[in-house]
Amino acid sequence: MSNPPAGDTSIAPKIEQASLAERLGNWAPLLLVPALAIVGLVAIANPATWITLTAAGLAMGMMIFLMASGLTLVFGLMDVINFGHGAFIAIGAFVGFTVLGYLSGWTDAASVWLNLAALFPAILVAMLVAGGAGYVFERLIVKPVYGQHLKQILVTMGGLIIVQQLILVFWGPDAIHLSRPQTLRGSVVIGEAAIEKYRLVAVVIGLAVFVCMRLVLNRTKIGLLVRAGVENGEMVEALGYRIQRLFLAVFIVGSALAGLGGVMWGLYQETITAHMGSEIMVLVFIVVIIGGLGSVEGCFIGALLVGLLSNYVAFLSPKVALVSTIALMVIVLMWRPQGLYPVVKAK
Repeated sequence: MSNPPAGDTSIAPKIEQASLAERLGNWAPLLLVPALAIVGLVAIANPATWITLTAAGLAMGMMIFLMASGLTLVFGLMDVINFGHGAFIAIGAFVGFTVLGYLSGWTDAASVWLNLAALFPAILVAMLVAGGAGYVFERLIVKPVYGQHLKQILVTMGGLIIVQQLILVFWGPDAIHLSRPQTLRGSVVIGEAAIEKYRLVAVVIGLAVFVCMRLVLNRTKIGLLVRAGVENGEMVEALGYRIQRLFLAVFIVGSALAGLGGVMWGLYQETITAHMGSEIMVLVFIVVIIGGLGSVEGCFIGALLVGLLSNYVAFLSPKVALVSTIALMVIVLMWRPQGLYPVVKAK
């Protein structure tokens, strides 16, 4: 087979076109959120209502992201199917409720600074307790079944049931009302649109966590090891790093983030139950699958899509809202079978 002439550059345009197509493909998922927002505006046909629903959807998406981001890293790095992740969500919510109860004088005060001074300690303690529970959960339940997916599903479901029963023992079987701090109640009125103050706080906290995770994963040595471990854990271990410690640290951080999400979700719903973690896990798994295993960016976009779609469809057709998120997952997987931004191939 003869080589092409030295001056023949007919192959070059094909390479450039393939490269351009790949770049456009990488940017395409970023357009889904604004595209969905535009479709929502056209369908709702009322700008004030659309603003209210969009703010609610973004807040809901941010809270789901907090709960799902740790799980997607555990999936990607550790290859662990953790159906017990909802336990840490419930633990965070109940611990946060307890701390806020001790600080009721601050939460009932008409001072935004005192309210935040009560909210952030509740979040911090919830994350610490959920992270500690994650450490025990990983050592006792997850570690013995690494690489055995069926057993992982069974034992982590069992761990979730045990945690739910312990919550019933300590906090009782009844649903508990969780009041928001005084200055975070009510709404901010923008024109004819009313946006709940708490939802604005949820959006800010969710964005802050996402930015921090991006900085840690992309700008630090620990983040480099985590990303390398997701792609090729054996190589990381061959270079002399103790991958098991990295696994444990990621599991603890993921559990702590679930605890943070539990506090935020409990204040969002204003009611917490022992089974709240297992109930929200359907949305969490949908977000992880849509985003792609191991991808924080994909998880973030998937959470926003689920939050916006749930609020838009619930307003337009409440009955359809029950299946809208599953339909979204099916559509995304038909387009990108590995998710929006998969870091690892499905296993």
